[in-house]
Amino acid sequence: MQLEIMPRKKRLPAGRAPLLLLLCQLVRALDVPLDSKLLEDLVQPPTITQQSPKDYIIDPRENIVIQCEAKGKPPPSFSWTRNGTHFDIEKDPLVTMKPGSGTLTINIMSEGKAETYEGVYQCTARNERGAAISNNIVVRPSRSPLWTKEKLEPITLRNGQSLILPCRPPLGLPPPIIFWMDNSFQRLPQSERVSQGLNGDLYFSNVLPEDTREDYICYARFNHTQTIQQKQPISVKVISAKSNRERPPTFLTPEGNASHKEELRGNVLSLECIAEGLPTPIIYWIKEDGTLPINRTFYKNFKKTLQIIQVSEADSGNYQCIAKNPLGAIYHTISVTVKAAPYWIMAPQNLVLSPGEDGRLICRANGNPKPRISWLSNGVPIEIAPDDPSRNIDGDTIIFSNVQERSSAVYQCNASNEYGYLLANAFVNVLAEPPRILTSANTLYQVITDRPALLDCAFFGSPLPTIEWFKGAKGSALREDIYVLHENGTLEIPVAQKDSTGTYTCVARNKLGMAKNEVHLEIKDATRIIKQPEYAVVQRGGTVSFECKVKHDHTLIPTITWLKDSGELPNDGRFTVDKDHLVVADVWDNDGGTYTCVANTTLDNVSASAVLSVVAPTPTPAPTYDVPNPPFDLELTDQLDKSVQLSWTPGNDNNSPITKFIIEYEDAMHEAGLWHHQTEVSGMQTTAQLKLSPYVNYSFRVMAVNSLGRSLPSEASEQYLTKAAEPDTNPTAVEGLGSEPDNLVITWKPLNGFESNGPGLQYKVSWRQKDGDDEWTSVVVANVSKYIVSGTPTFVPYLIKVQALNDVGFAPEPAVVMGHSGEDLPMVAPGNVRVNVVNSTLAEVHWDPVPLKSIRGHLQGYRIYYWKAQSSSKRNRRHLEKKILTFQGSKTHGMLPGLEPFSHYTLNVRVVNGKGEGPASPDRVFNTPEGVPSAPSSLKIVNPTLDSLTLEWDPPSRPNGILTEYTLKYQPINSTHELGPLVDLKIPANKTRWTLKNLNFSTRYKFYFYAQTAAGSGSQITEEAVTNVDEAGIPPPDVGAGKAMASRQVDIATQGWFIGLMCAVALLILILLIVCFIRRNKGGKYPVKEKEDAHADPEIQPMKEDDGTFGEYSDAEDHKPLKKGSRTPSDRTVKKEDSDDSLVDYGEGVNGQFNEDGSFIGQYSGKKEKEPAEGNESSEAPSPVNAMNSFV
Repeated sequence: MQLEIMPRKKRLPAGRAPLLLLLCQLVRALDVPLDSKLLEDLVQPPTITQQSPKDYIIDPRENIVIQCEAKGKPPPSFSWTRNGTHFDIEKDPLVTMKPGSGTLTINIMSEGKAETYEGVYQCTARNERGAAISNNIVVRPSRSPLWTKEKLEPITLRNGQSLILPCRPPLGLPPPIIFWMDNSFQRLPQSERVSQGLNGDLYFSNVLPEDTREDYICYARFNHTQTIQQKQPISVKVISAKSNRERPPTFLTPEGNASHKEELRGNVLSLECIAEGLPTPIIYWIKEDGTLPINRTFYKNFKKTLQIIQVSEADSGNYQCIAKNPLGAIYHTISVTVKAAPYWIMAPQNLVLSPGEDGRLICRANGNPKPRISWLSNGVPIEIAPDDPSRNIDGDTIIFSNVQERSSAVYQCNASNEYGYLLANAFVNVLAEPPRILTSANTLYQVITDRPALLDCAFFGSPLPTIEWFKGAKGSALREDIYVLHENGTLEIPVAQKDSTGTYTCVARNKLGMAKNEVHLEIKDATRIIKQPEYAVVQRGGTVSFECKVKHDHTLIPTITWLKDSGELPNDGRFTVDKDHLVVADVWDNDGGTYTCVANTTLDNVSASAVLSVVAPTPTPAPTYDVPNPPFDLELTDQLDKSVQLSWTPGNDNNSPITKFIIEYEDAMHEAGLWHHQTEVSGMQTTAQLKLSPYVNYSFRVMAVNSLGRSLPSEASEQYLTKAAEPDTNPTAVEGLGSEPDNLVITWKPLNGFESNGPGLQYKVSWRQKDGDDEWTSVVVANVSKYIVSGTPTFVPYLIKVQALNDVGFAPEPAVVMGHSGEDLPMVAPGNVRVNVVNSTLAEVHWDPVPLKSIRGHLQGYRIYYWKAQSSSKRNRRHLEKKILTFQGSKTHGMLPGLEPFSHYTLNVRVVNGKGEGPASPDRVFNTPEGVPSAPSSLKIVNPTLDSLTLEWDPPSRPNGILTEYTLKYQPINSTHELGPLVDLKIPANKTRWTLKNLNFSTRYKFYFYAQTAAGSGSQITEEAVTNVDEAGIPPPDVGAGKAMASRQVDIATQGWFIGLMCAVALLILILLIVCFIRRNKGGKYPVKEKEDAHADPEIQPMKEDDGTFGEYSDAEDHKPLKKGSRTPSDRTVKKEDSDDSLVDYGEGVNGQFNEDGSFIGQYSGKKEKEPAEGNESSEAPSPVNAMNSFV
């Protein structure tokens, strides 16, 4: 006997050594197993196993059999009550009881009447442990009475009228089934117009002439007695009317606008609406404030009847039927109330307890109205039953505490309301029994790999035993990940593998003892079809062969069966079957179809199908070429510690020979999901001997290669775990560096899982001082990559080695590397610091090295801190940001570039190691000599007059020494942009303003201005300006930015000297135009380079500020000519970053011209003079008057 498997499961993780699978079962209700050996000495109260239905309708023509069967130990005795009183069966010769049973047989066929034994019966089964009772069985004989004779008048009515033919069958037991037929026993046709109601009446919504007949007969069939009763025929005559007056619907049944219907839970709710009218009405159904349940709603009788099966309280509500025809619609509401006879929520369950234990019986039921719960003990109301001190009643629960053997009894729970009752027996059996395992010993289970394995351990005991499972000898470890232990003791292996094979021991324990049982599990290889039949297209009259190659477990014998279209093969000699092939010769059209190969063993079966298509003969198609199909059927054999043989079956080469196979492996233990290259073999091989590493869970896959490429990978092979071994290699990248002055941090690159060669990977870290005589100090650490040795001297060399080990042993002796303990800051500053000033911006520093021992770390170099502390010229001390230069290694000198001339500097030197800087050397002070100054900060030309110009400037921002004087050079520029003689003028250093007199009127001058120190001349700044032409001698105001002439204008057009001057200018312009025209015709161009050379100072060239080299004029913005005046800004200042020259010099007069796109027009463009004038392309004299009064 096997205990019932409860739906709840317990999942237990595996992998512990030993693995203990424990079933923790709570005290719960269970049946005592009916095992023959167990029942020999195990007592059990009675349990009713079979009884007749509560409402028992019998056939009065046969003997009455009232069933009552029960089990128990000792076997129970039986007694009966009838109508509440003892039924003495011994006094009635017609009543007998079946031996060993409580079933009654009443022999009424010989004599007696069934009505005599009508009544309410109840059976009681009793033994020394208690009494169980049956339901109240109401016995009634079936009845099939005849119709009362009545004279039925013929019915005459007009065409279109409604009609109801009543049936009114006699009341029978059970009620009869009603149907209408004619004299020929043919059912009368029914439709939306004519239909039978639930009460059996026949309804006509409107009659037609064809309804006229004399044999409308209602029949009542009584199934229990297999009899049919017939009503007298009804005659109906329909008179044809000339005109049928149409009318809206009215209900034939039910009557009125509303009605009420009550139904019991679980029954079928049937609602009916039948209407009359002309034309025939159509019936519709809705539920007010709700929807009809989709899966439980059905329509019968042409939608006149609505049925809802398995009705529940939720189906209560108002249902509305609607009868509609073109003349109108009517409505009827049926209020439905669903009541409920009692039904179980929790029926009481048998209790098997041991002495001193606690338990409870729970009886919960529901119904509408709410049922009343009452308890009985051994068939007697519990209120008058013998008292039991261990029993306490709390409504629907009986609580037992500290039960004793005398507490055994059978309890009955009765739940009743006005619609019925429920009665349940549940015993309390107090037993003290040691565990017993009911599963046969040494049962052999055979399971296909990758399928669930269920190992039974049916058990019994009181108290309820706990179940433990072991594999092999007790204490052995199991490797599976998850087991499922069912509450009935069954052990489930969800996915059985090859290594699941073995002996399993089930152990049952309670406080009275222990029992165990061994079962055996064998895992078989699944049967597989490794070469399936393939789709075939065969020409009519040809031959086709289907291959079905099967691989199976060597202990199982498969049976190969071929099917055609799921049936047997035709019994035809053209079909031949050998070991792996089905051959069909001389193929016909009807041979086409699906052919299936089925391989069966005692444990599994597999099948594969292919379709055969028969076609007319066609030309042979050209072959297709592709990469190979992947190999399949991978198998591992000759499994050794460090090698294995892999074999496979090649896939289709797709018309291109396979040249090689590539084998890859996966390590599921350390790098699951990553595939690595293992080896390659020739395309002629289908096996390979593979070298393996220890402690790796290998899986292999194979890819085929042909001239078109590589196939997809095959399915992975089964996994193969190699045995563990000691590591082959030691960690790499071993280093010893200190993070603190008193420690040594030893680091290394650990081995990966593949290199570990076994479980329990650790490292033996050893160290000792290099220059000492100490022994090696060693420590074994876990699989980490760092170990810190504390309490070491500062920066001492150490010898270090790191060796790998695992649970099997040690790796080979490791190599020794040297490291150092932690560094500390240097203790001594560099001495004898000396400074040699090379020039005004460069100094060289020398120092003596510090002793190596004082460095206390790895020498990184020396670091010089220097800063400008005070100005030598103004003697005012100010703190500047310190600058740092680091010189790597053991250098003892270095250069300090980028110093400022004529400055006071301070410096010190420090030694640097890996920890940081040491103390600073004493400060050393040095001065840089004078240098050449920068250009004056600005240069302005103010107060221009007819023969004088005044210059104003700001001193250089960086004098780089003591200014000795300024140098001003200037020269005139005539109208052809030719430079005049250069005048050189020395100006005292304390001046910031200077006036030049006796200049030519209306003349442009170019100025070059720079400062000087004892070291030499600085960068120059240039500027241009024009003297005035104002006769009145009124100095013009300062001109705006970019203008070089006075802005004031005088009306001199009427003066004689001006007219003469204009004539001279016009003549000069004419001559210039002729000269230009001749030169352009010759193809000559005025070279720009010559102009630049003409503008250059013959003695002083402008210098680039950054490197002092001679520069060239820019061709960017500085080459744009200025319009209507000089390029000098309004304040006549020129910043040092501005260009020293002006593109006005390269234009034709003061007002240089531009094209529409902004490009310069003039000597750069090479434009011919005879091009059409645009109004602003004329040449102009450089005088201001020409600028104001130009003409073309």
